[in-house]
Amino acid sequence: MKIETILVVEDNELNMKLVRDLLKIAKYQVLEAMDAESGIEQIRKQRPDLVLIDIQLPGMDGLCATKIIKEDPSLKDVPIVALTSYAMQGDEEKALEAGCRGYIAKPIDTRKFLETVSQYLKVANRQRQS
Repeated sequence: MKIETILVVEDNELNMKLVRDLLKIAKYQVLEAMDAESGIEQIRKQRPDLVLIDIQLPGMDGLCATKIIKEDPSLKDVPIVALTSYAMQGDEEKALEAGCRGYIAKPIDTRKFLETVSQYLKVANRQRQS
């Protein structure tokens, strides 16, 4: 069985550690980027199965990065999920408009996080197969 790879683009070290530890418990391969530019570079090199991207990043924000990724024909099928503490009305819509497949609000509910990630991966796998 293939080990799925998830890229986490997160500038907060504590949030990165929490997400990394949860994903590793579930046996995912975890790639990390601290900013949008290095995240885009890793997506081009590694082609992860899923990207979890913070909206508030230093320099380029996560929504701008998502738009750049989705405009690239070779990357547009990489599923991206917004991961953010900015859970205000309209934020989920902005994330979806930018090209994200979904939205996970911080603080992360550690009891539901892995189930949510698994659901996004299942949808992405079904779309790849069709």
